[in-house]
Amino acid sequence: MSAGGGKKAIIAALTANAGIAVAKFVGAAITGSASMLAEAVHSVADTSNQGLLLFGQRAAEKDADELHQFGYGRNRYFYSFVVALVLFTLGSVYAIYEGIHKIQHPEELSQPIVAIVILGIAIGLETFSFITAVRESRPLKGDASWWRFIRTSRSPELPVVLLEDTGALIGLILAFGAVGLTMITGDPVFDGIGTLCIGALLGIIAVVLIIEMKSLLIGEAATPEQDRAIRDNLIDGEKITSVIHLKSEYIGPEEMLVAAKVAIAPGLGIADVAEAIDAAETRVRAAVPFARLIYLEPDLYRQSVS
Repeated sequence: MSAGGGKKAIIAALTANAGIAVAKFVGAAITGSASMLAEAVHSVADTSNQGLLLFGQRAAEKDADELHQFGYGRNRYFYSFVVALVLFTLGSVYAIYEGIHKIQHPEELSQPIVAIVILGIAIGLETFSFITAVRESRPLKGDASWWRFIRTSRSPELPVVLLEDTGALIGLILAFGAVGLTMITGDPVFDGIGTLCIGALLGIIAVVLIIEMKSLLIGEAATPEQDRAIRDNLIDGEKITSVIHLKSEYIGPEEMLVAAKVAIAPGLGIADVAEAIDAAETRVRAAVPFARLIYLEPDLYRQSVS
């Protein structure tokens, strides 16, 4: 994913969530709905999260320096991890607390029709953000399932936005149902139950994101497809005969470090070895453009080499 492509989805989500948050707070103030208030806090968390994603992208663009010689690409992973923590603390924990409180001490809703109208508008805006994220993600997803895309993507922003928007849409439907049941039955406890369900939903999404972003932050290797492409293109069958071992790691969403020991055909001179190494690097970069940092160690193949 290019930063530009992810940025379009992030900006769409930020714009939608900022407008939704204002509308929900107004609705919560008028109606006294706990589920509406939980959704308002959720939208504030989402808006803040999109701001953090944009900040992370900008921070990742800093040039490498003496302290960080491989650059600052992992800033995008770090701020995406912070997003997951914000979603859990500000979204999930607050909603669960508010839901339990409203179940124990239910309060009547005033003008619930206002909440219904605002939630309907919010669903429309959130759908726009979700469709934008899906459209931006589809070329990268390919034939894989959406779940596999979220689990295997080495770029953090689009999976984060997709999960956030999915959670927001389901949360809005839960809030809509909770307010609707409260209107139909006259029992405000349904509003608290809806709030509790929203908190549980946000908690599940936040935990998934925390796990995935932690893995990226620690450092993930090339995908199996990329690993095969790297191995295939290191070997030319003449000067480089095999790959003895290979290590790879993403040091940023669009920058991979590749280190390998390759077996050189016996009898080659230093100039021929250097030429073979340079050619192998060129082939690998053409096949896997993200493999920008490549370090190859030439050796003679021996059964005991590891």
